[in-house]
Parts: sequence; C-alpha cells; structure tokens
Amino acid sequence: MTEARTFIVAEEDDGIRIDRWFKRHMPDANFNIVSRWARTGQLRVAGKRAVPGDRLEAGQEIRVPPPEAMPARGDRPQPRREPLTEDEERFVREMVIYRDAHAFVLNKPPGLATQGGTKTTQHLDRLLDGLAEDDSRPKLVHRLDKDTSGALLVARTARAAGHFSKAFSGRTARKVYWALVVGVPGPDDGLIDAPLAKQPGSGGEKMHVDEDNGLPARTRWRTIDRAGNRAAWVELQPLTGRTHQLRAHMAAIGHPIVGDAKYGGPEAFLTGGISRKMHLHARRLRIDGVDGKVIDQSAELPSHFAESLATLGFEPMAGDMMPLDTPDPAKDPVTKQRRVAAAAKTRRKERRGERRSRGSGAQPKRR
Repeated sequence: MTEARTFIVAEEDDGIRIDRWFKRHMPDANFNIVSRWARTGQLRVAGKRAVPGDRLEAGQEIRVPPPEAMPARGDRPQPRREPLTEDEERFVREMVIYRDAHAFVLNKPPGLATQGGTKTTQHLDRLLDGLAEDDSRPKLVHRLDKDTSGALLVARTARAAGHFSKAFSGRTARKVYWALVVGVPGPDDGLIDAPLAKQPGSGGEKMHVDEDNGLPARTRWRTIDRAGNRAAWVELQPLTGRTHQLRAHMAAIGHPIVGDAKYGGPEAFLTGGISRKMHLHARRLRIDGVDGKVIDQSAELPSHFAESLATLGFEPMAGDMMPLDTPDPAKDPVTKQRRVAAAAKTRRKERRGERRSRGSGAQPKRR
C-alpha cells in the first residue's frame, strides 16, 4: 500500500492558507479535492485534522493522501509559461554567486519580487527557468521582500528543496542582514522580542506588534557604525521567520530602515543625497549543504546602499569584521516548544498502542 505523503512548510509559506499552499505546490489538487481530503480526515497539519482555510506556520508537517488517491486530470489544459528572452536568461545567470550539485545562491537585486502575484508578472520564480538543467527546474525554499536585496538560496532538486526547507524552518540556517536605520539604537546590541501579526485593514500586506495575538518573533541586532545621531549601520539576524519581521521590528523600536515608507512613513528618509530606496540587504547566508559541506556565501551590496555608506563616511570593511553570532537553536523557545509538543504526541501514540494491545486480548462477545 502506498504511504501518505508528508511535506514541511517552508519559511516562504509561513502564514498562508492551506488552499493557497496547494495552489502553489500541488496545483493538481484543486480546492474540491483538498476539501474532500479535509472532510474525510485525510488532510492533517501538525498531526491534526485541517481545513482549507486554516493558516500554516513554517516548520509544520502537512500530511496528504498518496498520489493514487488523486483523480486523473483528464485533458485539462496546462498553464503556459512564457519563455524567457535572452536578456532575461542572462540577467538571472548573472545573479549566481555560488553553485553546487544541489543549490544555487543568488544575489537578488532590489526591486525584483521573489514570487508572482495578482499584479506581479516579472519575478524571480519565473526567471528560474533560465537556470534549469536536464529538465530539473530550481525551486524556491525561502524568499526576500521585493525591495530587499542579497543572498537567496534556491534548490536544484526536490530532495535538496526538502533538505533546505527543514534547515530554514528549524532555524539551523544563519542569515545576516545589513541595514541602514534612522537614528541610533541605544546600546550597541540587543534582542527584539515582539510578537507580530497581520495589521487589520492592510489586506495582510503589513505586520504590527501584537502581544496578545501575534506569533513569536525575535531579531538580534548589533551596531556596526554610526553617523552621529543621524543614522546607524546595523547587522540584523532574524531568529524567527515572520513576514516583514526586520522591517516591523526596527520601526517598532523607533529606528525604521532607511527607505522603508511602509513601516517608517516620512521619517524613513534621510536628506543629503541618501537614496530613497530600501536599505536592507541579505549580506550573508550560512547553511549546511545536502552533502554535509557548509554553504557560506556573502552577497555584494547594491550600488545605492554602497553609495549611502560612503556618503555617511562608513568603512565598508567594518561590517565583515563582525564575528558571526550563532545562537544555539536548541535554546530557542520555539524549538523547545516544538520538541515538547513532539514528545507529548509520541506519548499519546504510545498510550493508544497500549490500550489497543490490552483490548486485543479480550474474548469476543457471544451472539
């Protein structure tokens, strides 16, 4: 008998509805199929029955029926993907800063969306066709905001995608961002621990701190350099993976990222020739590769960010002199909570097994 399939929710899918997850990753399973799986108890998330409208969290396990349980697609037309132009293929190939048999690391430019949407037709996911080899198309396993630049990893195979998705959701991957912020945070380093939730009335496009209903969100920050009281160059490490986490957290402590009008409003801009573009860059990515080799790559700054550092008198080498801060994932509260839940689930299964064993020894009833 074919086993049910399980998938791990990637960081890029944190917070989306289950039906949206299927539309992204299993388009063969339309809404009616997913609804039927939910009604019959075959769709489970984190071990519990789920419905299409439930929202997912990064790291959760999705269980779906085996492929044989899906009806044939018949002659339904397949979605047609527009072929890339030579310029588009060259564009995406020039982003590559690292490659091996399992992954590419790209330096995504600012202004390019990672994935498509209702009004977004030009995005990195489409351009990945330009990196396809042997009919194997690279797969996204995490994402960056449209206006955020820097290191982004894509998997070259389905097996590699599963490996990297677990690394991101399990917080074993380390991501280091550089940001230029308005003003200077008080101490030279700190931890922002502020739960985040989607802001009502924003259509899910903006996050805000919500102590009562927000999901856990933690960001470590360290000051690299400062320009008087005007601005600071900071290093940010997200210890969780919430949408817009770094942007929302820096704005919440009164130091919005330069160029981030969504969270900082008019106060997010500096005068004196400083670009109005977003100054948030994924500088470094460190993650265990599929073959055990560590992938540790740094992405060069976009021109507007580099020019702003020079204008403010910052020395570019200073950022790379900061030692990599690697908090122990085992001590992370979210990791501990997941382990406690997993242990409790195992104990429940063992108790159910004991009850079934006791019941199997009973004598059958006489009719």
